Amino acid sequence: MKEVLNVGHGNALVASRILAIVSPKSAPIKRLRKEAQKVGKVIDVTEGRTTRAVLILDTGHVVLSALMPVTLVARLLGKRRIRKTKTS
Repeated sequence: MKEVLNVGHGNALVASRILAIVSPKSAPIKRLRKEAQKVGKVIDVTEGRTTRAVLILDTGHVVLSALMPVTLVARLLGKRRIRKTKTS
């Protein structure tokens, strides 16, 4: 079964597809977001809230989340720790 990461507001991504979870504030990430918007590869799951994290997927899609990058990473690592203890 694929590991799924809740990215907020009832939305989820397959964790193995995530390449990076970054802050949206830097100029390179802003450029990446604009380029992805031009080709229709932005997925906005903020539901009108402020974008606090940008997830870059292996498909070239850019996902905008209202959750902090630290929160998303903690969720991802927490799931992996739970899974490791179950298999041990």
